[in-house]
Amino acid sequence: MERSSNKSTVSRRAKILEELETKGQVTVSELSKMFKISEVTIRNDLTHLEKQNMLIRARGGAIKVKYYRMGIDPSISDKQKEYLKEKQRIAKAALKFIEDGDTIVLDSGTTTTEIAKNLEQFKNLTIITNALNIAIILSEYEGFNIYMPGGILRKKSLSLVGVLADENIGKFYCDKLFLGVDGFDTTHGLSTPNSEEAHLNLIMIGVAKKVIVVTDSRKFLRRRFAFISPINSINVVITDSGIREEDINRLEKNGIEVVIT
Repeated sequence: MERSSNKSTVSRRAKILEELETKGQVTVSELSKMFKISEVTIRNDLTHLEKQNMLIRARGGAIKVKYYRMGIDPSISDKQKEYLKEKQRIAKAALKFIEDGDTIVLDSGTTTTEIAKNLEQFKNLTIITNALNIAIILSEYEGFNIYMPGGILRKKSLSLVGVLADENIGKFYCDKLFLGVDGFDTTHGLSTPNSEEAHLNLIMIGVAKKVIVVTDSRKFLRRRFAFISPINSINVVITDSGIREEDINRLEKNGIEVVIT
């Protein structure tokens, strides 16, 4: 009897991974209905599979582990397809922090790219960006002054990094930095897969009067290879409703404004 039970558990978990591979994410409730078992059992399955590094737990379910191992650096085209609606809502919420006449930094990333696409209401902005794709979008706006720091092009992220980028960003001062991150652990800090990108991000933080992190809630579930900074360097976090309550509480206790879209 015990052997049969173990066999059915293994079979069920294999099917969960198949669903995850097909859909990219699954929820506890839909898996419970699919297998006609309790949500408690499904949560136990997901916890077991997460310990085996086969998925990442998310609020109410799980997401694929494909791109989120610590050393993996997905391309911007891959990342653009993921959580697009959440990123668009986050970008629109970010606009409330921008005023005409501001000097802002837009870090490279898919969420900051969405901000760049939605700046038509502004007439006079000075924007510093290390992202080639963002600079192309910004070139369509009249009345904007666009600065790029130079540096070495990272082809996967279309971002400029390296000594030249570091030195030139350090010469600016800005009102607001909009920073996208790949990893956000509220006890550890911000992280990204690339060490040069991490160093440039730290310099951006240093020249900004206000640091606004724009990130979807999945990023709170992981750390990446290169550490950027602790959370006490942040003023505002804009994210979606998938963020855990404990992360909200930890951020707010550190004096960080949390905006949920």
